[in-house]
Amino acid sequence: MMGGQLEEEPDMRAIHQIVAGYANGDAISNEVRVMRDLFRSWGFESQIYSEQKRILPELRGEARDLAASLEDFHPDDIVLLHLSMGSDVNDIFPTLAGRKAILYHNITPPDLFRGVQDQTAHTLARGRQQAKALAGSAEVVMADSQFNADEIGEMGHAHPQVLPLVLDFSMLRAKPDRRILRHYRDGMVNLLFVGRCAPNKRIEDLLNTFYYFQRYVQPASRLIHVGSYAGMEQYHALLLTRARELSLKNVEMVGSVRQDELNAYYQVSRAFLCMSDHEGFCIPLLEAMTHDLPVVAFAAGAVPETLDGAGVLVREKQFDLIAETLGRVTEDESLRAAILKGQRERLSRYEKQDLAADLRHFLAPLL
Repeated sequence: MMGGQLEEEPDMRAIHQIVAGYANGDAISNEVRVMRDLFRSWGFESQIYSEQKRILPELRGEARDLAASLEDFHPDDIVLLHLSMGSDVNDIFPTLAGRKAILYHNITPPDLFRGVQDQTAHTLARGRQQAKALAGSAEVVMADSQFNADEIGEMGHAHPQVLPLVLDFSMLRAKPDRRILRHYRDGMVNLLFVGRCAPNKRIEDLLNTFYYFQRYVQPASRLIHVGSYAGMEQYHALLLTRARELSLKNVEMVGSVRQDELNAYYQVSRAFLCMSDHEGFCIPLLEAMTHDLPVVAFAAGAVPETLDGAGVLVREKQFDLIAETLGRVTEDESLRAAILKGQRERLSRYEKQDLAADLRHFLAPLL
C-alpha cells in the first residue's frame, strides 16, 4: 500500500531508533538491530542512536551519538525510543523533530540495587523519573509484556499496547562452540542461569538452591552462570564470598560470552533455573526452550506471562523444595518429556506471532 509511494518520494522518510546503550548480546540491542532491518525492508531509512559513551567502541559504525546528530531528524520522520534505564537520550527524545513512539522494556526498581550497587540504583531512579516525565510525549506507546504495559500505564502513558520482544531465532540455532561442548559433557549435571550479574536477578538464591541440590540431591553437579558483571563487581565479589561460605564446588560464573558459546552452554545443561525477583520479560526463558532445556523459574514480574503455562513455575523460595524439584526435572524422564512438550508448544505459539505485522499495525497512526 505505502511501498509504492515511498520509492517515488525524493526524500526518503526515516524510522530512527533511540536506545540508552548499544552492545553485543543484550536483548534490547538485538531487537533494535532486527527492527532496523525490518524498517529498511519497509522502504524507510533507519539508524540507531545512543549516548556515545554507551556505544561499544567496536559498534560505533553501527550506532550514532544522538547528541551530535540532532539534524538527522525531520518532521516527517518517526522516532522510536526504547525506554529501559536512566539516560540523557530520554531527555533529548521529546525535543527531536518527528513523530514519536515509545517501547517500554521495564526499568528495574532502584531499591533492588541500593546498598549493593548505589550508582546503578541512582541511574534506575533517574530512569523512572524520566519515564513519568515522558508521559504524553509519544503518540504510540508499546511495551514488551502486559506486566510492562500495566507499569507504564501507571506512570501516566495512555493506551500502551503489547509487542513481545522480537527474537532472532537463527542466532540461537547457530552452531555451538565445540570446545565448551567437550569440556562440560563430563557426566556432571549442569544447572544453568543466563542473565546479567545484577541484584534483581538474585544470583544468591541460585547459590542457596544449589547448596541443597549439590548436598542432598546430586553431588556430581555444577552451577553455571552466564552474564556480564561489568559495573557489578561489588555484587559479583559478594556472590563469590557466599559460594565459599556455603562450601559449594563447581560454581562457574563465566561472564559475558559469544553467541556460539552461549548456545553451547544451553546444550550442555540439564535444567535452567531462574530465581530473579524482577523481570520485565526474561528472554533467556525462551532461549532455554529453543534449546529444549527444561525451565524452573520463580514467578516474579513477567515470568509467568513469558512462560505462558510452560516450564515449572515456583511460587515460593523454599530452596530445599526447589532443589528436590530440580532433582526430579533432571532425573525423571517422563516428567522431563512432559515439561519439554509444554515448552515446545509455548515456543511454537511465540514463533507463530507475526510481530512485524503487529509492529506495523501499532505504528500505523504514524506511518
